[in-house]
Amino acid sequence: MAPEEETAAEEARVERAVQKDGVAISVRNLKNSFGDQVVHEGLNLDVRKGEILGVVGGSGTGKSVLMRSIIGLQTPDEGEVHVFGESMIGRLDDEALAIRKRWGVLFQGGALFSTLTVAENVEVPIREYYPNIGPQLRDEIAAYKIRMTGLPAEAGPKYPAELSGGMKKRAGLARALALDPDLLFLDEPTAGLDPIGAAAFDEQTRRLQQTLGLTVFLITHDLDTLYSICDRVAVLADRQVTAVGTIDELLATDHPWIQEYFNGPRGRGAGRYGGGGAGTRQVRFSAAIGASATGQKAIRYGNPLQPCAGGYGHAAAAGGDHAGRLLVLAPVRWGEYGI
Repeated sequence: MAPEEETAAEEARVERAVQKDGVAISVRNLKNSFGDQVVHEGLNLDVRKGEILGVVGGSGTGKSVLMRSIIGLQTPDEGEVHVFGESMIGRLDDEALAIRKRWGVLFQGGALFSTLTVAENVEVPIREYYPNIGPQLRDEIAAYKIRMTGLPAEAGPKYPAELSGGMKKRAGLARALALDPDLLFLDEPTAGLDPIGAAAFDEQTRRLQQTLGLTVFLITHDLDTLYSICDRVAVLADRQVTAVGTIDELLATDHPWIQEYFNGPRGRGAGRYGGGGAGTRQVRFSAAIGASATGQKAIRYGNPLQPCAGGYGHAAAAGGDHAGRLLVLAPVRWGEYGI
C-alpha cells in the first residue's frame, strides 16, 4: 500500500473511532516523576466525549504535566494514555499523526510565535499538516478562525506584541481550532484576564463547544469558570485524581483540599453568583445554520434573548460582534475541500 493510501486508511479508522460515543481520553496508572520528585502515581482519569472537563489542583500537583502526557510532550514513567481509543505511549510521530490532527491546544499565555502575525500563527498547523493547501485558501481559513474566536478582522496582520492579553488568548484559541479539532486542550485560558474578559472567554468556550461538538480538557484555577461552563471537575491531589464529578458531587466529599477550595470565601462567592452548580451560566444561541460559497459552517446570531429558529438567541458576547452578523465558525471537514 502506498504511503498516501496508508495515511488515508489510518485517518478513516481514526474518524470512525472519533464518531463513536463514550470516552475521548482514558488515562490509566499514570506515573510521572522528575528525579526524586514524583508528581503522579497511579493516576486514572476518563474524559467523556462532548463534555467540558475542568481540571483543578494545588500548585505542583501536575495539571499541566498531565496534559503534556496526554498530548505527547511528556513521556510518563509508567501507565497508559488512550485518545479516541488509540494508545499514545511509545508511538512514533508519524504513527500518531492522524490522532494529533484531531486536537488543538491553547497553552498558557497563548504561546504565539512573536515574529509571526496573528494570521500566520493560525496558519502554522495548516502548513504543517496540510502543506498542499494553497496560500489563498490558507489565508481564508485563518481569517475565518480569527473571526470565529471573536477577534476583529483587523487583528490578522497584527503581531502578538500589538495585542492585549485577552486578544492573545483568542489568537491562541484560533490557532488551536485551525484544523477543526474534536478535542480541545485549554491550559489556564482565563489567567491574567479581567473579570469581564474572563467571563467573555468562558461564554466563547461554551458556545464553540456546543456548536462544534468539542470535547474540552480545561485546566484552571478560576472558580467562576468551573461554575459557569464545566460539566464535571477533576481534582488532582495526593499524586492522583482524588475525585471527579459535578461540583455538587465534589462538595459532598470530605477531602480537606476540596472542601477548602470550594467552601473558602472565593468558592462561596463563585457558587453564589454562578448558581451553585456547573453549567448554570450557559447561554442558548440561535441555530440558523447556513453554508457559504466555500462550504464552511456558519451561524447567524439572533438579538440578545430574542426568540429565533433554534430557541432563544443571543448576540455574540465578545470581540465587537453584533446581533444578526453572520459568523463563520469552521470548515465542514478538510475532505469536503477536496484535499
